[in-house]
Amino acid sequence: MSQPLIKDRIPRDEWVEPGHLACPGCGGALALRLVLKGLGEKTVVVLPDCCRADAAGPHPHPALRVPVFPVAGETAAATAAGVRAALAARGDDDTTVLAWAGDGGPGDVGLQALSAAAERDDDILCCCFDDGAYASPGTPQARPQPDLLAILAAHGAPYAATACVAYPEDLLAKVRKAKAVRGARFLQILAPCPPGWESDDDATIALGRLAVQCRAFPLLEVEDAERWRFTVEHAGTPVSEYVRRQGRFRHLGEADLVRLQQQVDARWQKLERRVRLSAEP
Repeated sequence: MSQPLIKDRIPRDEWVEPGHLACPGCGGALALRLVLKGLGEKTVVVLPDCCRADAAGPHPHPALRVPVFPVAGETAAATAAGVRAALAARGDDDTTVLAWAGDGGPGDVGLQALSAAAERDDDILCCCFDDGAYASPGTPQARPQPDLLAILAAHGAPYAATACVAYPEDLLAKVRKAKAVRGARFLQILAPCPPGWESDDDATIALGRLAVQCRAFPLLEVEDAERWRFTVEHAGTPVSEYVRRQGRFRHLGEADLVRLQQQVDARWQKLERRVRLSAEP
């Protein structure tokens, strides 16, 4: 018997309305759509000022079918903690509070708020849709950026993971796992951006797969701050195949590609050690 199509294995409930203002092929829009499918109706979205806030539509009528709380970019995790406390005061312990921000939030101006929320173990889910706008760790040629999963693990966060819109079932499994856990949880989701990456609108999924398969953006999870594991196979495709499909890197020469491959290989080896050591008794 043939396997059902992926679309038939994804929940049909929709919490993002048609007609939102995201660009064609926006990975961030797809990421939010998938995350909300995993979380369901009882969700409050804390949405800082980023491209997803614009794409969601003008306040007070965003294209989301769940409550939205707009905030400043650096305050998403802190505000989410406050919303969670307010809900708890009303006796609501079931609603998931989702802090949704681009990589410039958790990876830059919002890192302090994320770190503090993790240290307090606030019962919130922070998601970083990583479109590379701030030259994130998944972006070739980027400066070294915070290792967000390691930071969350160092704080003792019960669950942290990376995901990618090109692997929707892996993403949904992680969303559901995060939803079932209490405490500060974190997801970093690779979300290709056609305008920023200078790629075709219909190349988002192919680029996401290449990013994972070339190990520029490995998919893994950390449970109870100790157990690291990869969640998909990573073929080790040459980084050049990923980079050459993005117009933003057209200036790179062969020497640059060699250096990028070395950087990706070094980071992969470090992650392999973490996974191996965490599996030892």
